[in-house]
Amino acid sequence: MLRSNRDKQQQYEFVSIEDLVPKDHLLRLMDRYIDFSFIDEKVKPLYCEDNGRPAVDPVMLFKMILLGYCYGIRSERQLEREIQTNVAYRWFLGLGLTDRVPDHSTISWNRRKRFKDTTIFQDIFDEIVLQAISHRMVGGRVLITDSTHLKANANKHKYTKEQVQQNTKDYLDELNAAVEADRSAEGKKPLKPREEVTEEKEVKVSTTDPDSGYMIREGKPEGFFYLDHRTVDLKYNLITDVHVTPGNVHDSVPYLSRLDRQRERFGFNVEAVALDSGYLSTPICKGLEDRKIFGVIAHRRFHPTQGLFHKWEFTYDKERNVYVCPAEHELTYRTTDRHGYRHYASDPKHCVNCPMLLKCTRSRNHRKVLTRHVWEDSKEKVRLNRLSKAGKQLYRKRKETIERSFADAKELHGFRYCRLRGLQNVKEQALMTATVQNMKKIALHLGRSQ
Repeated sequence: MLRSNRDKQQQYEFVSIEDLVPKDHLLRLMDRYIDFSFIDEKVKPLYCEDNGRPAVDPVMLFKMILLGYCYGIRSERQLEREIQTNVAYRWFLGLGLTDRVPDHSTISWNRRKRFKDTTIFQDIFDEIVLQAISHRMVGGRVLITDSTHLKANANKHKYTKEQVQQNTKDYLDELNAAVEADRSAEGKKPLKPREEVTEEKEVKVSTTDPDSGYMIREGKPEGFFYLDHRTVDLKYNLITDVHVTPGNVHDSVPYLSRLDRQRERFGFNVEAVALDSGYLSTPICKGLEDRKIFGVIAHRRFHPTQGLFHKWEFTYDKERNVYVCPAEHELTYRTTDRHGYRHYASDPKHCVNCPMLLKCTRSRNHRKVLTRHVWEDSKEKVRLNRLSKAGKQLYRKRKETIERSFADAKELHGFRYCRLRGLQNVKEQALMTATVQNMKKIALHLGRSQ
């Protein structure tokens, strides 16, 4: 016979919320192995000690925020509704079955007012990394870095065109010193100092989210994006650094400064790094050599003029500081320009009757010119690292470390799109997403090992 279950649901029962949450639930593991007590000390300067109404417990507030990022709940209103009906969420926050859930506006107000222009989200991320280090889950010896695009909350058709200053290179002083030293060693006069001219370029600026950048990359979608520059540690794939820039900032620009931050903040003794081809620039190769770090960077394919010799077909003689062409003629040193490139040129008298002339140059004066950066030796060392056995093994780890980290963030934590607008808000999203990814790894690993 048919029976209705509704009458049974109207009965009163004495239950404990502790018994309703499974023993192997992820939130139980996170509560057991992650220490959240540091949050009180971090936010204490942001609260008034002797005035105002009693505030919502900061630990509960941040646990609510972390729940939203952990389970990919994009809306704070939806987060409030989910906590009301989910027993595991209530248990994690320390709420009983009948306790009132803090209003969603509490999260919004604190994020927009109390936590605005503070480092609280960076501090929380750093603290979780330090806890991972204390559990010996971070080695700090081998780091892998890459970036991924994050679609801005902006229409790509709504923009204005503006003239903006180009990014200032933080290595210019060091490069200028290297150029002057190289010219002096070759007996060239010092370059005349020139007035600093601020280079400008025209860019598209979104009218909806001006902090985002218009990204145009081969094989990537076109529009307004942010870039999440992320670093993971090879040992357990824990995320050790997160940095957000507009989508039109090159990957290589913030790399060395973020690498130094990790070494200083966490005391890492970095021995090797693996990077994508977007980081293959001479300043980065020189920076890695100066820091005595074994760098493995993917090869970047260049497309030289069809029908002409490739540059690698010319042999560089370091002792005599000349290039030797395939016809065994020398290209001698001429000068070093402001950008750090040495110029080597052939003798037109030899080239004009050379049978390989048409494969060498198409210049009217029959002169072949090659350039070589003053830091080119550092770049060649990185190329040799990539071709070594250890380099090949290290680079193969990218797909199962940094690529997987990005995939998990986008598939499981709603990291494909920006929840909010503005660089600081997107940075909060990136930091909190990385924090919950680290928390999950710590909890699951320690849960399996005990």
